Amino acid sequence: MAYLGRQQITFENRSDAGKKLAQKLLEYKGKSAVVLAIPNGGVPVGFEVASALNAEFDLIICRKVPIPLTPEAGFGAIADDGTMILNEELARKLDLTREQIDFEASRVKAEIKRRSLLYRGERPLVKLSGKTIILVDDGLASGFTMLAAVESVRHRRPKEVVVAVPCASATAAQKVRKAADKLVALSVSDAPRFAVADFYRRWYDLSDDEVLRYLKRWRIQHF
Repeated sequence: MAYLGRQQITFENRSDAGKKLAQKLLEYKGKSAVVLAIPNGGVPVGFEVASALNAEFDLIICRKVPIPLTPEAGFGAIADDGTMILNEELARKLDLTREQIDFEASRVKAEIKRRSLLYRGERPLVKLSGKTIILVDDGLASGFTMLAAVESVRHRRPKEVVVAVPCASATAAQKVRKAADKLVALSVSDAPRFAVADFYRRWYDLSDDEVLRYLKRWRIQHF
C-alpha cells in the first residue's frame, strides 16, 4: 500500500511539511500508533504528525555511513540498535575494503551513541510491540537511512510499519515501499538530480539544541 504524490510540492519549512503530511495519516488518529522521527531533520516533521494524530512520539536514531573522502554521500546506514544496511553494489563500485567499511561504521556507531545519550539519557525506549509504527523523516534521497530504521523496528515486533515523508526520490520510494507495510510520500520525484532541500523554502541543518527543545516541548504538552 502506498500514497505517492507525483506533483512537486514546496513546503515552507519542516513544521509545515509535518502538518501537511499528517493529513494523509488521519486514519491512525486515536489508534495505538507511535511516531518515530529520524533526527535531526525528521524531528519537526514527526512532532507535527504525532501532535495531529494524538500518537506517542519518540526518536529512532539512524545515520548514513559516509563514503570515505566524500562524506556528504553515503553507502549505507546504521540504526541505534546496531542494525546496518549497506549498498553492497556501491561499495564494490567504490572498491571499498572491509577495513574501510568497518572504520566508517565504527565512527557512525559512536555518533549514534553520543546522540542517544544526549537525546534520550536514561529515558527508556517506548514499547513498539503490537503497535502501528509511523517512521518519519524530512525526505528520502537514497532511502538507506529509512531502510535501516524499518529493519530495526521490525525486530521489536510491531503490528504495522508505516513510512511517512514529505518528499522522496523515485528510486528511494521504490526501495522503501518494498520494505515497509505502507509508504506515504507527498511528493515523489524521478528527476535525475534529487535533493531534499529543494522541496523546502526554509532549509537548514537542525542543531542538537533544537532537537532537545522539541523533545522538551513534547514532554511539557503530554506529561
